[in-house]
Amino acid sequence: MPSPGDDARAERLRRLADARLYLCTPRRAEFSLFLDAVIGPPGRGGVDLVQLREKSLEWSDEVAALRRIQAAGAGQGTLVSANDRADLAAFAGVDILHVGQDDVPPEFARRIVGPDVLIGQSTHSPQEFVRALDDPNVDYVCVGPVHATPTKEGRPPVGLGLPLLAARHAPPFEAGAKPWFVTGGVAPDTLDDILATGARRVVVVRALTDAPDPGAMAADLARRLRAS
Repeated sequence: MPSPGDDARAERLRRLADARLYLCTPRRAEFSLFLDAVIGPPGRGGVDLVQLREKSLEWSDEVAALRRIQAAGAGQGTLVSANDRADLAAFAGVDILHVGQDDVPPEFARRIVGPDVLIGQSTHSPQEFVRALDDPNVDYVCVGPVHATPTKEGRPPVGLGLPLLAARHAPPFEAGAKPWFVTGGVAPDTLDDILATGARRVVVVRALTDAPDPGAMAADLARRLRAS
C-alpha cells in the first residue's frame, strides 16, 4: 500500500512534469505582492516553480521567506524550492531542493530530505548533464547558463549547444524523459532561440524581478512556453 510520502512525491512529480516557467528570486520589497503577481490567479498562467535564491540569509530569515512563497502558492499547485540547503529544505517542508555541482551530492541530500522531496541539479557541460540524467536521486536538471548573466557571475555561458544535446537525450514530454530547464539570460528576446533548440522549460530571474509589470511578463512567458 502506498505511503503518504509516496502520494506526496507522485503529486510533486506530476506538477513538475507539467511545469514550464521556473522563477529564481531573492527576497524583495513587497515580496508577497510580487509573488502573487507572478504566480497569478488560477487560469491566467504564470510561474510554476519558485526557488528562493539568496545566499547570505540566516536560517530563520530563509525559513520565513520560504513560508511566504508557500503561502503565495497555496492552492495554486506552485512548487517551492530551497537552494543548496538540504537541512533547511527538510525542516521547511518544501517541495524541492536544488543543488549545484559544488553543493551537497544528490545521493547524500536524499538521505537528509527523504524520498518525497524532489531534487534538482544544475549542469554546465554535456558530461554533467548526462550524469545528472542518469542519477536516480535527481528528479530534474537545469542546463546553462546559455547566455552570460550577472546572476551567474564567473560562470561562462555554454551557448545553445547544451540545450540541443539535452533535447536529443531527453525529448521534453516524452514518456519517461526526465524534465530539464534552460537557465541563463532567459528573456522575451532570447526565448525563441532557446525554444528552437527543442527546450520547453526555462528558468528566469531578471526577466521577472526587473520587469515593470512582473505579472504581465510572467503571463506572457507562460503563454509562449505552453504554445510552443
